[in-house]
Formats: sequence, C-alpha cells, structure tokens
Amino acid sequence: MLLCRAVRGRRRSLPAPWPASCRTRGRAATGARRRDRPHTCARRARRGGCSRSLLALARSRLGGAVTDPVQLTRKIREALTPCSLGRWPTPLEPAPALATSLGLAALWLKREDRSAEPGGGVKVRGLEFLLADAPSDTIFVTIGGTGSTHCLATAVHARALGRRSALAQFPQPETAATRDVAAAAAGAADVVVRAQSLLTFPLALLDAWTAARRRGRPRWIPGGGAHPRAVAGHCLAGLELATQLDAPPDAIVLPLGSGGTAAGLLLAVRTLGWSTTVVAVRVAPLVVANGWRIRSLERSAAALLRPLGVSLRPAPSAFRIVNGMGRGYGHPTAAGESARQLAAAHGVALDPTYGAKAFAAVAPLAARGFRRIVFWHTFAVP
Repeated sequence: MLLCRAVRGRRRSLPAPWPASCRTRGRAATGARRRDRPHTCARRARRGGCSRSLLALARSRLGGAVTDPVQLTRKIREALTPCSLGRWPTPLEPAPALATSLGLAALWLKREDRSAEPGGGVKVRGLEFLLADAPSDTIFVTIGGTGSTHCLATAVHARALGRRSALAQFPQPETAATRDVAAAAAGAADVVVRAQSLLTFPLALLDAWTAARRRGRPRWIPGGGAHPRAVAGHCLAGLELATQLDAPPDAIVLPLGSGGTAAGLLLAVRTLGWSTTVVAVRVAPLVVANGWRIRSLERSAAALLRPLGVSLRPAPSAFRIVNGMGRGYGHPTAAGESARQLAAAHGVALDPTYGAKAFAAVAPLAARGFRRIVFWHTFAVP
C-alpha cells in the first residue's frame, strides 16, 4: 500500500482527433467507419487510444517532433514545472592524461557531483521534479542504505524548500564515505529509522511512515528516486550533454543502482538519435538493477514526454549492463579500488560503492575498441 503511493504530477490529455475515434466509445450510429476516418487499431483503442493518431495530433499541434536539445529542455521544463535545486549545466571536464593511461582517445567527466552545494550529486536531477508543487505540510518519505546519497539529497533539498523528510534505511558495509553520508543525512532529515538487518527493514519503513503521518502529509518517493518524472530530469542531463560535445561519444559509462539515471540517459540518447552505447555498471542487487526495470522506467518517461514531441529513434544496441557489484552492495571490489586509486592519482575522487565500480569498466571498454567515453560522476562528498 505504501509503495504504491505515486508522486503527484500533471497529466496532459489530448482530445479525440475526430468524431467516434478510438478514444470514444462505440461507433457512429450507422455502425460503419466513415470514409474520412483513418483506420485505427481496436486493441490499442481499448488501452486508451491509438498511439499513432495521438502522436500525429501532438506533432501537428507542436509543429513536428522536436530533436533540438535546447528546445526539448525548454519544453520539458515548461510542461513538468520542476522546482529549482541545482546549478545547470554541470561541467563536462576533459581528462586527457587519464584517457591516455586507459588507452582512450578522449575521456570526459560529467561532473554531476557538482550539481548543488550542499547536497550535490546525480539525484538532484530527479528531485527537482519529485519535490515540486508540494504543499507546506508535506513530509517526504523515502528509503535507501545507511550511506544512500539519495536519502541525503532528499533530506537536504526538502529542508531547503521548507519541507520535511523521513528516511527508512537498511544497513550496508561501512566505509569513510558512507559514514559521512549517514551522518549528514541524520542531521538533515526530520525522521531517520535504521533497520538492524534487511529482515527488519519493512518494520523500519512502517515506523518511518507512521512518524511521518504524525508530522504532516506523507508523500512517497521511491528508493533512488526511480520514478518517471525523475527520469525526465536525467533525460535533461543527456540533452545537456549534447550541447557540450561537438560529436556523440562512443559510450556513456555510469553506475547502475535504482535505474533512473540510466533510463533517462538512454531516453536522451535515443531521442537524439545517437549511436552512443549507454554502459550501466551494476552495483546493486539484480532485483532492482536490471534491464527490465530500466526499460520500464524509460517507457514510462517516454509516455510522459511523448505529447511534447519527443520522438524516440530505435537503437537496440545502445544499452549494455556490466556486472560490477562484486560480493554485494556497498562492498568494495579489487577492480573498483584499483580504478579509484588511478582516478585519485589524476585528482578525481570516487566513492567505493558507485563511482569506483563504474570507473573500473572503462579500461575494458577501451580494450574492446571504444575510443571516446563520457564517465558520469554521480557521487558528491558531503
């Protein structure tokens, strides 16, 4: 019941494009399709309307599908009305020395870790859409590990907007980075309930929700912020990247946790028509970090954006999942630690849970012929 509470958002509906169309009940009184009525699919009509006719109507009203990243960004922001939390665009930094050491022709770091201060990191993209339009008595409820940057960012930015937050957290291996994040989250949130084990985590969530109801009107945010509205925010990051590069990269490499960032970047790559491969390095359990979940989030976000003229271009080979989790979520890996030390030698700080494991996948990609890579730097040190 709790997990089904949806984040409030605006829905845009389109009227029936002709009388007795697939969006209306039944046929005309004659029972026959008029000659001037285009043929529609009855199966799609039962699901709410012929997608081809709706898309054609949207394009006619908007003057055709839009693929310019600047125009798309403006349309998405105007339609979904996010709040303002981050500093955009985040820097795209070339790393030539690091590229040479990895055998790449070019390497860029997309510095999502500099999205805001405090409470930066990749999660700010989605929170701009998830925290928007909340009444003053709203208390946001979300979940994550004790070192969850999503929990930290939710608490920090909810407070910045004058709202409250309640966190239910499960244990994860301790590192210096996770201890810093946990301490910062505890200082920013109004309620923090930490389970002793995964078995008792449902009780921790129940306690957090109950405490939230005593303090205000709870609003559920999925773990990691994995919601179609948040995916739209990460899609904007991909569109932003298009304005910072002269040509598409061979690959975009990022850590894969709850899947929202990967879904948004995949949506952006397809919308732009790039041949770029989105390489998502799995750092979380398969039950949440998997291809089905990413594509489901991508489809849901695409459905949200389709009336805006966002036209997806098929690119079946544009997505790849690499397993980098190792012994478990939050457990450092040997490959990750080697990658973290290499990055540190070039002045780039990576966390062991997400960034280091994802960066470890860059060298194997170089060996397989990828020459120009963008690495998505997601973690911000508190």
